[in-house]
Amino acid sequence: MARLVNIVNPDSLAGTLDAANEAFVYGRSLSKSQREQAARWIAGRQDRPGSYRGVMFAPTEDDFKQGIRLFTGERLRTRAGMAHVLGEEACRALILLDAPVSAARDALNRASAGMTAILQKTAGGYTWRERPGEYCCGRCTAALWRHLAVGGLSDADPERWLVAGMKVLTSHRDGDGRWRRFPFYYTLLALSEIDLPSAIKEMRYAAPVCERHLKQSPKDEAIVRRRRLVAERILARL
Repeated sequence: MARLVNIVNPDSLAGTLDAANEAFVYGRSLSKSQREQAARWIAGRQDRPGSYRGVMFAPTEDDFKQGIRLFTGERLRTRAGMAHVLGEEACRALILLDAPVSAARDALNRASAGMTAILQKTAGGYTWRERPGEYCCGRCTAALWRHLAVGGLSDADPERWLVAGMKVLTSHRDGDGRWRRFPFYYTLLALSEIDLPSAIKEMRYAAPVCERHLKQSPKDEAIVRRRRLVAERILARL
């Protein structure tokens, strides 16, 4: 499989993270120099103007102007939503890039400490007691789960969040294989990385929709290919 030449898009944090996620999801190897270059650039976005709560990794002005699409295609246009989701995805990418770059490690540590403090105090404006396992909207919650699932925010008790999160997801079932408030394919992407029996139950609930999706004629489009891959991985977990 061809190697990626450069995954950094200097005009877009969303574009850079999308390219990194392509490599992670499809198992494309990244050289040490690629990982270091990407890690340094992402780290440089930490606590810049526009970053979530002043602690995460800031989208670029192009991101804010154009809006972003999640890796599985769902659109996100609010500034707060873009800042939070891209912040969580940036932390996740730095963990997976695992580049030997001190600036990247320091930026990740600062962002993690800041986000942990936010989680321990509130959950998107709510206390843990009011909405355990959930952060703001469904998109933001799934992004947080993706970060937690790769070992991020270790001081925030990730398993506690994810166990409670699966209860939240169950409560939002619509009875037809999907969930209210939660973007279907992005949520499946998060579930595919969560190693909990309750996550398997939610995958099993969504399996009929995944099976129907795979019966459709595939189109040669990136988002379609990604959604099919997510559906295949969910079914493979069952």
